Amino acid sequence: MNLASLYIVIPCYNEQEVLPLTAPVFLNKIENLIAQGLCSEDSKVLFVNDGSKDSTWDIISTLAEENSRFKGLKLSRNRGHQNALLAGLMYAKDKCDVTISIDCDGQDDINAMDRMLREYYGGCDVVYGVRSKRDNDSFFKRFTAESFYKFMNLMGAETVFNHADYRLMSKRALEGLAQFKEVNLFLRGTVPLVGYKSTSIYYERNARLAGETHYPFSKMLNLALNGITSLSVKPLRYITSIGLIMAFISFLFIVWAVAARIAGHTVAGWTSLVGIMAMIGGIQLFCLGIIGEYIGKIYSEVKQRPKYIIEETTDDK
Repeated sequence: MNLASLYIVIPCYNEQEVLPLTAPVFLNKIENLIAQGLCSEDSKVLFVNDGSKDSTWDIISTLAEENSRFKGLKLSRNRGHQNALLAGLMYAKDKCDVTISIDCDGQDDINAMDRMLREYYGGCDVVYGVRSKRDNDSFFKRFTAESFYKFMNLMGAETVFNHADYRLMSKRALEGLAQFKEVNLFLRGTVPLVGYKSTSIYYERNARLAGETHYPFSKMLNLALNGITSLSVKPLRYITSIGLIMAFISFLFIVWAVAARIAGHTVAGWTSLVGIMAMIGGIQLFCLGIIGEYIGKIYSEVKQRPKYIIEETTDDK
């Protein structure tokens, strides 16, 4: 069996507190995978600096100077987690046989990589890391995160429940992913669209080693909205259904008003009229907002701006 060259791809944004703690862990892990015969000697750990405002890039550069196993990409500005991850995957695509993407914070169990690689050698092109427990999360974090996945699937965005961006992808799967040209990126929903044989492995999620999460509730909400409007037209179909329901209710109201007029029971109905107008106006504004999101996505796509720009790499030094 020919051993695959592996790149562990790690997006980083303002990780100066946690990076010195997790970098040795990643290095030890890849050395262990090589020793087990699960990947080849030319395997690397690739950090992607997503326009950090602290000393993250300086730390990455120092790591690369001290050990050739480390590599780094520096994006020209902050482009968001999904674009930073894509930049790393596309860079690694032409340099290795398989990638494993993972966050920098140490919460995902790196020992799951062993099982991921074994599934890869068993014929899987994509292996999803799925959280079996979220005991270290607060009730609010756990509730909102799990609701996020359920809501995404309800809205027609195909995702793997409790899977974030900890996954293995083969070179073939990466080449398939590269064919998706949309600017509005949601990898958790796009990767399943690539197809090929896939499976899931389960692991327990740990507490963050240092620093603060970069995905508070507001960002999770924005991620969900972006994922839904990027991958599904179901909200537009729901708008059509709401419109039909409101039209039917309005028709019944007109019939009632005409019948009341004929019977001579008409009275000043200011309260009911204002209530109905407010309800219809709210629904209209909500529907216009959803339509506006889709129009905004179209606006972003037609401009075809680059998803990221690589300013430099540690290979340049």
